[in-house]
Amino acid sequence: MKQKHSLFLLAATMLAAIFPTFAHADTVPLQGTRAFNVVVPSTYKAGTAAPLIIALHGYTSSGAQTEAYFHMVPVAQAHGILYVYPDGTLDQGGARFWNATPACCNFYKSKVNDEAFILSIIDTVSKKYSVDPKRIYVVGHSNGGFMTNHMACSSSDRIAAVASFAGEQYANIKSCKASKPISVLQIQGTSDETINYKGGNLFGNSYPGAEKTASMWAALDKCSAKAVKSSTKLDIDSSISGSETTVSKYLGCANKTSVELWTVNGGAHVPTLVPDFAEKIVNWLLAHPKS
Repeated sequence: MKQKHSLFLLAATMLAAIFPTFAHADTVPLQGTRAFNVVVPSTYKAGTAAPLIIALHGYTSSGAQTEAYFHMVPVAQAHGILYVYPDGTLDQGGARFWNATPACCNFYKSKVNDEAFILSIIDTVSKKYSVDPKRIYVVGHSNGGFMTNHMACSSSDRIAAVASFAGEQYANIKSCKASKPISVLQIQGTSDETINYKGGNLFGNSYPGAEKTASMWAALDKCSAKAVKSSTKLDIDSSISGSETTVSKYLGCANKTSVELWTVNGGAHVPTLVPDFAEKIVNWLLAHPKS
């Protein structure tokens, strides 16, 4: 299984080199199906409904490494968001993973039910804190992005919106059982060396590319058949000069949902993120509560 580990080794190494910051927020340990921590903003008040964001790491990575990469804690504090960045379980090769879609990344056929674990996080945090049921969000990178797509498919009745960064949908749209429209933001670099922007295959299991993933969600949300490219570009990757990211939007989606694709032109699997990346993602999520 060395090939499977080396596939994501670069991403894990880069993330491990950064350390998380916990400014102006309390980190509280909670026990659901599995233990996890919730970051509680200093502005939290019992009885006042707060948004909840769950961030999911990539294969071989961890919640702490992904938070160090995203830097979501200061943004969660600023916006009064309850924030969780949990760990997946260890596979037989000693790598943390999420049991998401067939393509990524349950390489050892584990029976772990990560969907139930993530739902237990929502339930446990909601019992202890005042969580706004219309503002529950999931964001993930790589394997965490695949798991984010899985959660959008399985729990669209609970989750308002998701942001998947370099992680894709099921290969077959029929495998996605979304019961309600859900807002989806897909982000990916065109030079992703691990998860191909145009789609590909991981150890015998295919996955759609970023454009196909977005179009699948547009179909599920009953949006327009074609995306409209925005005249506004974004700066996501600080290692690329200028505003390299194009924004494509599907219009007319059901229940006021939205499907967008942010294409990081020239971006890699683990791009050098701009300082306000987390702010961009959080602003997008908060703009898409459940109707």
